Amino acid sequence: MTTITQEPLTDRDYPRFSDAEFDRRDAEVRARMDALDLQLVVVCGRGGRDPNVLYLSDWWSTREAWVLYPRHGEPTMLIQLSNHLPLARRMARFPDVRFGGSAPTGSVDTVPTLIDCLRERGISSGRVGLAGTITWREHARLTAALPGVQWVEFGGQLVDQRQVKSAEELARLAVSARMCDASALAIAEQARPGLTEHELARIVEDSYLADGGINGIHFMVATQMSDPRGGIPCQHQSDRRLQAGDALVVELSTNYAGYSAQVLRSYTIGADPTPLYARMHDAALEVFDAVRAVIRPGSTVSDILDAADVADRLGFTIYDDLVHGCAQLPAIVRTHQTYRGEPEGFVYREGMCLVVQPNVVTPDGLAGVQYGEMFQVTATGLESLHAVPRAFFRCG
Repeated sequence: MTTITQEPLTDRDYPRFSDAEFDRRDAEVRARMDALDLQLVVVCGRGGRDPNVLYLSDWWSTREAWVLYPRHGEPTMLIQLSNHLPLARRMARFPDVRFGGSAPTGSVDTVPTLIDCLRERGISSGRVGLAGTITWREHARLTAALPGVQWVEFGGQLVDQRQVKSAEELARLAVSARMCDASALAIAEQARPGLTEHELARIVEDSYLADGGINGIHFMVATQMSDPRGGIPCQHQSDRRLQAGDALVVELSTNYAGYSAQVLRSYTIGADPTPLYARMHDAALEVFDAVRAVIRPGSTVSDILDAADVADRLGFTIYDDLVHGCAQLPAIVRTHQTYRGEPEGFVYREGMCLVVQPNVVTPDGLAGVQYGEMFQVTATGLESLHAVPRAFFRCG
């Protein structure tokens, strides 16, 4: 009979946060639980690299994962699918990592195991926090099984705590930023007439795969500058081939060990920018600099909205989000004309990371450029995590 064994993890196998880092996180999470009188928090993450699961467990989640995080004692994590369990047990910092279980039909269903784990811990009454991607059906089943429990929303608490990055988190973001820069420069060096957008995506990913990076996004749009048909990067690559006289606009994000920086740049193919494209790029840089200048600890969304008005004064508009937090943390800021709200009382804090990314387009949206990158909020303002040149690149 074949015996399957696993070698113990070493720090060289995967990047790992230190015990001191998790002691800091645990102390703050539990202080927030104390303030809300919660005996336990249930966190659900679905899809790859869920930020809450990673933050609590050091597991770069792949599919579905649930964390039972008590105010006192050791957490439990439930993993789907069963073949993902061995690696989760190796990578997670929790000693108690279990298979989530299945429904009688054989389909994925973690809720019965979750309920058993809650009962195992004596949870039958009191206040329990909920965070993450819990569906209404799952909530209804939890309520029916544990009618004495008062369920309390806790997701906003985790979002607020994750806003300010530690030195160890910033180190991961710095690696991601270097990978993003490498992919932007690879496009500048290799883009040429005849390549499809799919081939551009390969160029992007080849620049960091061997170093442990994973694609976050590579959005792009290419169009003739003399007859533009799109100014906003697209989420899926097309079969269109680059042509001389094209403008190419890209948004790139590389995930390194669960953390993603982001860089946005514009290129021309086999030609200099037309006067329209040159003006749009100059406008994007002007907005970028204006927004960058106003963000520091204590700044508000209103400060950004006022700074962004330069695009409208120059006869253009901004289509995409103008500023957003790391991994789309709030606030997600647009312009006075496209304002969608903000968290109550939101101000920028030292240690936050954010992306400034003006997507300057013509009023019809058919021509556009984009320029941006990720910053850390320091005591005196913004400090870029990136080193890719400040340029409207000419390729091919």
